[in-house]
Amino acid sequence: MERRTFIKNLSYGTVAVTLPLWAAIPVDDKISEDSVRNWMWTGGFRRRDTEELKKRFSDLRELGITGLNMRGGDMETILPVAAKEGFEVHSWIWALCHPYGKTMEEHPEWYMINRNRVSCIDKPPYVGYYRWLCPTKPEVQEYMKQRVLNLCKYDGLAAVHLDYIRYPDVILPVNIQPKYNLVQDKEYPEYDFCYCEDCRKAFKEKEGIDPLELEDPPSHIAWNEFRLNSVVQLVNMLADTAHQNGKKISAAVFPTPEIAITLVRQDWPRWNVDEIFPMMYHRDYNEDVEWIGEATLLDVKALKNSKTRLFSGMIINSFRPEDIPRAINLAFKNGAKGICVFGGINSERRDIFKKALRHYL
Repeated sequence: MERRTFIKNLSYGTVAVTLPLWAAIPVDDKISEDSVRNWMWTGGFRRRDTEELKKRFSDLRELGITGLNMRGGDMETILPVAAKEGFEVHSWIWALCHPYGKTMEEHPEWYMINRNRVSCIDKPPYVGYYRWLCPTKPEVQEYMKQRVLNLCKYDGLAAVHLDYIRYPDVILPVNIQPKYNLVQDKEYPEYDFCYCEDCRKAFKEKEGIDPLELEDPPSHIAWNEFRLNSVVQLVNMLADTAHQNGKKISAAVFPTPEIAITLVRQDWPRWNVDEIFPMMYHRDYNEDVEWIGEATLLDVKALKNSKTRLFSGMIINSFRPEDIPRAINLAFKNGAKGICVFGGINSERRDIFKKALRHYL
């Protein structure tokens, strides 16, 4: 399918996948154990003493969760307790989305510029916090490396978890577009990044033309590949940094390779990460529960020559309670090594979730 046709179909929620292999997979038999671990994206359990932490870990373990992608928090307090309670902790960071005043004030030149030549500092797309560092810039690469190195100093931390490791959404998921009164049937210049001096110079040195001089930048294969490669190279450099310091690296990514490449220029099957967490938020894409299985199988196939372990990301509170067991089952049956929950689990869904997940522990 050509890029323009795919974008049009994606915008109207009509991209479908035919998977006869998936349809033949039974969804009720217990899978073989293969280092199953289930995860949650969470804040940092602030202002908790050791006993409170133990209680929190115990509650999560009761649900079937023993892995945490944790943003912030007192790692020196949390990590020893987590280890004793059998939890694996990854430090969750916003990577290229970096809406922090000090950095913007001191280094505005580090930030992305759209096809209209407007900085995302001055006019962030969609929401105010969408201020993005450019992965092509050597200074940004070094800054990101130092962020990873700083986290690698924590004893007991298993990995650095990269989020927002991509470009801003040039196309929003179909069910999110109405929130901003948008119909994105093509790549519009105000959402198309990055056209900073470094990107333009590097691309011209490689291809002999300034991307701003291209007749139709969105359809130019080499220009799209340049931006995909910028993120690939950054991630793989950060992975090397983590590995050299005895840590793993993991990442939260868009739900399938084709969606990730098309919407946010994120070619994650080429990343040398240890674990990948595709965000299979089905309602964002106007999909039903069965899509969880389809997306998981697509992702597993994309990683067939890789050692990367895949965990299907879900918003449990977005499911009807009766659909939760089916969603979990489909993820495991199609090759996920576990699931990862975003947004917590409310009381209406807690017992259903716990019972469904227990089948795979």
